[in-house]
Amino acid sequence: MPIFRNSAGKLTKLNAQALDKEKNLQLLVEGNLREVLDLQFLATEYVTTFGGRIDTLAVDNTGAPVIIEYKRSRNDNVINQALSYLKWLRTQKQGFFEKLMIDKLGAEVAGGIGVDWSNPRVICIAESYSKFDIDTVEVVPLRIELLRFRYYDDGIFSLEPVSVAEYAGFAVEATIKSDRETLPLGPVSTVEGLLSKGTSTTRGLFEQLRERLRALDEAVVEKATSLYVAYKLSNNFAEVYVAKSHIKIHLRPIDYEDPRGAVEKIPEGYNWTMNRRIYLKAAEDLDYVVGIIEQSFQDVL
Repeated sequence: MPIFRNSAGKLTKLNAQALDKEKNLQLLVEGNLREVLDLQFLATEYVTTFGGRIDTLAVDNTGAPVIIEYKRSRNDNVINQALSYLKWLRTQKQGFFEKLMIDKLGAEVAGGIGVDWSNPRVICIAESYSKFDIDTVEVVPLRIELLRFRYYDDGIFSLEPVSVAEYAGFAVEATIKSDRETLPLGPVSTVEGLLSKGTSTTRGLFEQLRERLRALDEAVVEKATSLYVAYKLSNNFAEVYVAKSHIKIHLRPIDYEDPRGAVEKIPEGYNWTMNRRIYLKAAEDLDYVVGIIEQSFQDVL
């Protein structure tokens, strides 16, 4: 959800920024753990006997051990990694954790908190999660919490929970309810209907693109219109048109890092809000095109 600055009644959208280095996210959270998560910090990069390193080890006010892992890139399988560390934690004796608390917090504070060894927590922190991350958390009967961070202009930082229970997947057909029945709002456009325009190769290429766009964030909504498939958060960041032998993607009106010069500006006479476009014609161009779309995606964060 976008964040705006109020200046004398004028709202200005703050731009999401990337942290300078991946490690900076962990340092920022660890340095402010009581403030942002109400946890007591115990250790960073804690070495396990399995050979791995727990990013952050903490304890909450009920005495439950807390493992925190940070998703540093889109391909990181942070949830599985955290579950592996949780498995290791459960093989240890409670005494090791009690000693760690005393060494870090002091005997008085550690004694006041105690240890709830039967109820550990796993917290994952990332800029976004895929549908596969959500599915994993839904089926694993453990205390796994997903948190989404954003870093904005002027040093503004946000950390908010991803509500797995309320996750509704992608857009469904719109309906309107009357007192008697639920009536469809006219002919319903579908992704499948739009795909019928393309060859089998183009349809396969769209499916690859579709999977990559859905994986950008669990909150991405997909909606088919009569002309294109829209992908959005608060606003559209990609409008995908399927033609017979290629795919055209309309993008947000920003300046793109585009070394190939593949992004075109749509002539002003069309008066389209999404006034940049790029074409996808072959699978070998998919990574480049998705990289361009990700820049449009960042503009709606």
